[in-house]
Amino acid sequence: MSSKNLAIQTALSGDWQSATSINQNLLTQNPNDTEALNRLAFAFTILGKIKEAKATYKRVLDIDPLNPIAARNLKKLAENKDNLKINSHSGFSMHVHNTFLEETGKTKIVELINIAQPRIISNLRIGQPLNIYIKRLKIFVENLEKQYIGVLPDDIGNRLISLIKGGNQYEALIRSADNHHVIVFLKEIKRATRFSNQPSFLQNSEKPTIFYKKGTNTKNGQSSKSE
Repeated sequence: MSSKNLAIQTALSGDWQSATSINQNLLTQNPNDTEALNRLAFAFTILGKIKEAKATYKRVLDIDPLNPIAARNLKKLAENKDNLKINSHSGFSMHVHNTFLEETGKTKIVELINIAQPRIISNLRIGQPLNIYIKRLKIFVENLEKQYIGVLPDDIGNRLISLIKGGNQYEALIRSADNHHVIVFLKEIKRATRFSNQPSFLQNSEKPTIFYKKGTNTKNGQSSKSE
């Protein structure tokens, strides 16, 4: 696995200390790597190292003055300075971790595919709520203004379509985003009685098994759109 992919995977898993180290190592190879700098600044923010995050975003803007991710996040840090403590136990850091508290079988961190254009992705923020809906046998993701964001991978989408049609409901939040990657946090918020013993999200070793009463017709737990 390349260092870049490893940096992304550590962020996906929430290992922000490792993400910091890996991105810093990438920058020793290419100090002008703005993607690595943005990832590093984001990791600093999550860890409550706001001073370092600001300095890193400013470094991005020195290299690329029009970089939308750095400009947007630097502005957010400035606007929220009174709510952020510069230490590893900041209220911001704790809020983020509580928002993305994982529960076995009920939550999943997923990278979207076929994501929207960078001008839309650049406006996403961590913790931002999203809508999910079924269309053409896939689960699409959009923001609350109904702008397309991306699609869930088929392995996750196919399972959730069956569960949603059976009465389950889910919420989706932005976990992280840059021009080329959008990571969402999916959480089951309602489980239908028929699925009382079936987790929404399986461990890798488990095989999917979803049972229905034949001929049952129920409304989706989420919104559904036709073509």
